[in-house]
Amino acid sequence: MCGTVGLFMGCTAVSLCPKQALMAGREETAGPGTGPEGAERPAGALVAPDDPYVSPFRNWYERSTVRAGKRRELTPLEPEQHFFAPELVPLASHPLVQGLREDRPELYQEVLVRHLYRYLDFTAKLEHLVVNRTVLGIAHGTVGIELPDAMRLDAFKIYCDEAYHALFSADLAGQVRETTGVRCELPPVPYFMARLERFLEETPQDLRALTEILFVIVSETLISAQLSEMSNDPTVVPAVRETVRDHALDEGKHHAYFAVFLRHLWGQLPPTTRRRAALQVPRLIRIFIDPDVDSMESEIRGYGISRDGAKQIVGELFPDAAVDGYARGVAQQTVRHFASVGALNDAQVREEFAAYGLI
Repeated sequence: MCGTVGLFMGCTAVSLCPKQALMAGREETAGPGTGPEGAERPAGALVAPDDPYVSPFRNWYERSTVRAGKRRELTPLEPEQHFFAPELVPLASHPLVQGLREDRPELYQEVLVRHLYRYLDFTAKLEHLVVNRTVLGIAHGTVGIELPDAMRLDAFKIYCDEAYHALFSADLAGQVRETTGVRCELPPVPYFMARLERFLEETPQDLRALTEILFVIVSETLISAQLSEMSNDPTVVPAVRETVRDHALDEGKHHAYFAVFLRHLWGQLPPTTRRRAALQVPRLIRIFIDPDVDSMESEIRGYGISRDGAKQIVGELFPDAAVDGYARGVAQQTVRHFASVGALNDAQVREEFAAYGLI
């Protein structure tokens, strides 16, 4: 998914080793088929023995963006073109900003450019610093989950994809700065990274590595049809819509991969750990989805609006009911994936999903 914590430091071959967290309660001397008390529990219990892994990356060498794509370069803005689809920029829909389209079109475009910067920065940091941290562990077999060799090889392909997504996001952001002259001071740590970091600090030590993996599964399986629509929107400057399209083509395969990965993961967790993990998922979804209201208020104040006025605008843009509805919509498939492995069979887990507005 497009759009992350102090992240990886140390050996480049092994980024994380959460085996203890994933196998909580399992004795060090227990074999791969034993449960927390030594009882027999087949690895990958939610994956049928006769259900072979079918790779979503069979044409990766020919079709992936990093292998077959080309650099997207900005061209001069045509009349009626924008740097981002206005209907996907909440601030651009506010009456106060809508009035700028006629009176101060350059400032209206700046609002869209700033949103593009946030989108590209979000994507680059998510892919490089969060998703690839976990993917590297999957590729090198350090996440404590038994996977088919083909799945581990596919993790190397995802790693290449995500690194390239970070690269083309940073490249496009640089081109936009050079072309428009618009600067956008973004926080060094994106809001979702800060939220995730706080949540991990609150999470019991033995569950933290697993929680990071769950966050990646969440981020890779959320679906927003709006971005797919933008990739075909002729009013968006070609380099932006083509970049979004490139990203979407790769991410569809990543979604399919992580849906299968979840089945392997869930089948190898002890039942008590499954329940604890499932209770983490609703908040992880909202950490990823909920708007960055502080940054939005700061931007609005930069347009000469008072602090109280900025708060009022943000409140009008992001009423709780609208935010809940959006979260429920884009998380539908993610919730289905967790339901399919039995995560929502527990009454307390269902209550937690409902409390976060997801069911």
